[in-house]
Amino acid sequence: MTLPRQIPVGARVVVRITDGIDPADGRMKFRDYVGHVTSWDGYTLEMVRDAAANGSRPAQNVTIHQEQIATLKPVPERPRTRPRP
Repeated sequence: MTLPRQIPVGARVVVRITDGIDPADGRMKFRDYVGHVTSWDGYTLEMVRDAAANGSRPAQNVTIHQEQIATLKPVPERPRTRPRP
């Protein structure tokens, strides 16, 4: 995959990374990260991964190296919903 030269800080993206081969079935496994870019130098992507919508995982800082990236796409912001009374 050809990666962009520049990614604007604050852009919300989904990044799919390779996560190795599963020894049980021999297939390549992937992991997805959705969040906001804090920096991209063409080699290393720094981002703040979104918290899980159901609250099971807090937001976290993530560093992803370009050789791990399988796909990278922009995604829209989550809709803002009101908390239930």
